[in-house]
Amino acid sequence: MQQVQSGDTVKVHYHGRLTDGTTFDSSEGRDPLEFQVGSQMVIAGFDNGVMGMVVGDKKTVHIPVDDAYGPKNPDMIIEFPKEQVPADMPLEVGMRLNLNNSQGQVVPVVITEIQETAILLDANHPLAGEDLVFDIELVEIVGAPSRIIMP
Repeated sequence: MQQVQSGDTVKVHYHGRLTDGTTFDSSEGRDPLEFQVGSQMVIAGFDNGVMGMVVGDKKTVHIPVDDAYGPKNPDMIIEFPKEQVPADMPLEVGMRLNLNNSQGQVVPVVITEIQETAILLDANHPLAGEDLVFDIELVEIVGAPSRIIMP
């Protein structure tokens, strides 16, 4: 049976959770996730986790912070002046907002603290600083680069 190698395009079903068991994402009820292994389309730990699997294999992969979304970066905490927030906009800790950076790109943020004159916004990925656990099932190896196998 063909094992997954770097460069293969694969389809997987997955269930992602934090180490406390909280689910953060799952492909249940959706089409399998399709990606090219080794192309940095998914986090490194997930990429490495499918290597060597064969169609039908199921496994649980524990991914440390550094192979997931990395540690929380304190430089990604933004102090935003309250005076720049529309007066009729209710603010709550945990609320998700989108800001535009200087290049016009949308940056998702979460309100972490509301102060008298400012709000603190966290622009880190929501899973930054977390070890992750994925249950992975390899559904299909869609395509693989041509390989010459020598006897």
